[in-house]
Amino acid sequence: MRTPAVPDRTRFGVLVVEDDDTIGRHLQTGLRSNGYAPTWSRTGAGALTEAGQAAYDVLLLDLGLPDMDGLDVARTLRNRFPDLLIIILTARTDDIDVVAGLDAGADDYLVKPFSLTVLLARLRAHLRRRAVAAPPQEPIRLGDLVVDAVARRCVLRDEEVALRPKEFELLVLLARHPGEAVSRETLMAEVWDENWFGSTKTLDVTMASLRRRLTDAAAASPRAARLPRITTLRGHGYRLEPE
Repeated sequence: MRTPAVPDRTRFGVLVVEDDDTIGRHLQTGLRSNGYAPTWSRTGAGALTEAGQAAYDVLLLDLGLPDMDGLDVARTLRNRFPDLLIIILTARTDDIDVVAGLDAGADDYLVKPFSLTVLLARLRAHLRRRAVAAPPQEPIRLGDLVVDAVARRCVLRDEEVALRPKEFELLVLLARHPGEAVSRETLMAEVWDENWFGSTKTLDVTMASLRRRLTDAAAASPRAARLPRITTLRGHGYRLEPE
């Protein structure tokens, strides 16, 4: 059973993908009573279909689905909708499972059993940060890489580099402070939220993915591309080295 309703666009549309009846109903009721517009799907296939029929702001995704792995759902919807906020709900507690979820495109994760209060707080934090409008700024050029925060574009030698939202925000923050050490605490506060509840492992996975995407884009360029280098400062944070 799912509720096949187009979300009310005066509220944030949330697609809940959960096969457990108790958790699914609890999430649906809690989200609706707190001003969200939830739609509930019990299967991965149903979620993929539903996501193609209506616009959603948030995906709350269980990994242990009856018909497919939730990680495959996360990867598919991340590729289709780069700006979709994906929060994984999982009973898997091993680090490798958490990292796999983040690497599949999730922005955050909660380990079951979790508190609805904490979930709602994380939703508010993520959505608040996305709603904050940055002041107009000129594009930043770093070698052959151009980072345009206003247009939310990253371009390498006239070819756009597809970055996930958090990857782009990390790059913008580092690019605004070239050659400077930026602490992990600053990166988490600015890119995620000052009241972040989760592990900073999220930062490491996202940074690794950002590096990989930039390196892949440079390798695909027909001519040698000059890229800035992101240096890890152990025990502190990261530094973007101008080319």
